[in-house]
Amino acid sequence: MPDRRSPLAPLGNHVFLTIWLASITSNFGALIQDVGAAWMMTSISSSKDMVALVQASNTAPIMFFSLIAGAVADGFNRRRVLLLSQLFLLIVSALLAIFAFLGHMTPWLLLAFTFLIGCGTAMNNPSWQASVGDIVGKEDVPAAVSLNSVGYNITRSVGPAIGGFIVAVAGVAAAFAVNAVSYIAMIFAIFRWKPEYPVSQLPRESLGQAIAAGLRYVSMSPNLMKVMFRGFLFGFAAVSILSLLPIVAKDNLNGGPLVFGGLLGAFGVGAIIGALSNGRLREYLSSEQIVRCSFAGFAVAAAVCGVSTHFWQVAPALVLAGGCWVLSLSLFNTVVQLSTPRWVVGRALSLYQTATFGGMALGSWIWGVVAENHGVTEALSISAIVLMVGVAVGFWLAMPAFATLDLDPLNRFNEPALRLDLRPRSGPVVVQIDYEIRDVDLPEFLRLMVERRRIRLRDGARNWTLMRDLENPDIWTESYHTATWVEYVRHNQRRTKADADTTDRLLALHSGPEKPRVHRMIERQAIPRANDVFHQVHIEPR
Repeated sequence: MPDRRSPLAPLGNHVFLTIWLASITSNFGALIQDVGAAWMMTSISSSKDMVALVQASNTAPIMFFSLIAGAVADGFNRRRVLLLSQLFLLIVSALLAIFAFLGHMTPWLLLAFTFLIGCGTAMNNPSWQASVGDIVGKEDVPAAVSLNSVGYNITRSVGPAIGGFIVAVAGVAAAFAVNAVSYIAMIFAIFRWKPEYPVSQLPRESLGQAIAAGLRYVSMSPNLMKVMFRGFLFGFAAVSILSLLPIVAKDNLNGGPLVFGGLLGAFGVGAIIGALSNGRLREYLSSEQIVRCSFAGFAVAAAVCGVSTHFWQVAPALVLAGGCWVLSLSLFNTVVQLSTPRWVVGRALSLYQTATFGGMALGSWIWGVVAENHGVTEALSISAIVLMVGVAVGFWLAMPAFATLDLDPLNRFNEPALRLDLRPRSGPVVVQIDYEIRDVDLPEFLRLMVERRRIRLRDGARNWTLMRDLENPDIWTESYHTATWVEYVRHNQRRTKADADTTDRLLALHSGPEKPRVHRMIERQAIPRANDVFHQVHIEPR
């Protein structure tokens, strides 16, 4: 039986422990701010749509900007990105507190501030999540992700209740001020962290190229696409409880901010239980079984919240919902991190965030509209049905198991010496590789080439083709393009140790006396110039 890592092992890392404790303080302030914003909207607007839009305005930026943030996380110093993001959040939160204190808040101004806070969170999250793998070893990533959930939900279990108390006693401006102060600890912890990042000899990709590379990698990775879709579906349906909870507390339970905070606290208690049991559950259940149970458990919780009128009925349902929330989202996050090499992990995590929080933003709006026109009970009941559909989807798009592939760089590629004096941006570059394959090995060769094509395109190749020589049918030529010589080098440096198996098996099928011949060529177009055409037309006398 393999040695099971302790779920608390990452806390032995001083850097992780320091930032983890600081993040608890920051999350505590953020949850108090959430309570204040949601409750302030119920005070300054009677529209249920506007109440639900508080949640949407906070999550929509993650959908819109997180891919850009992921490209920034992979291309720039992650520590600096985290510092700038936290400073931005501090400034916006301080301004929100000042406007609330002066009494100048309107529904749309409140949504604007929560949107800006969402923008800062969108820029912060990919860099922070990608940094987990920089701080702890690969074997501790699942535990570190779970501990981040534990830290967040420790604050969720008490933060909203305290937030409700602060709102009731001191007003929403005080809640916003507490959030602004809470960012100081995180800024200090990140400032003290001095990571050593590998230095690349290649020029940094442009933002557009980096985004395209991230989209290409995820789209050519079937397991990641499954995670994205399941995350979107879960976020869309499950956010119904969180977005409509202020209305449940106020209308169904006839409560005030303390009741609302207590309900969020129950959700947080469940989340802590789910995070702490995560490792043990993975010993007995597959990833797919955990996700199906999470969908089903959240459906039960949504149905109970929709029909119950007593706090002690709704609170246990929210404990169940909190556990299911953390189990599913932490599993999605861990699968993405362990299925992605370091060069693109920020972009993969940002796309996962885009899918999940995009589902939340869309769901917050839709469930708010349904509640406005048909009632909270109907909205939560319909969302429970959608969650059960998510259970059924698992039979079609099952979650992958935690990756056991070695995604460290292969480092076999040596840049060849060239007789032509190429500039880094010279191109397009055409690469052709000749294999000699016996007829008996053709089925296996063609099967491996399907995987080879996926890897090539995933890592940046274009126009991949496989050709057979008509005069010598044993010769097969793999051909692909890259835009420039730099992109050719980058393409080869992205190869992982897990990809080596396909390469080695192809080499084993090659029956030639030497290794497969590699042709590296630069493409040139023989297009006549305008003056040449003019002389060709007019050289003959009349």
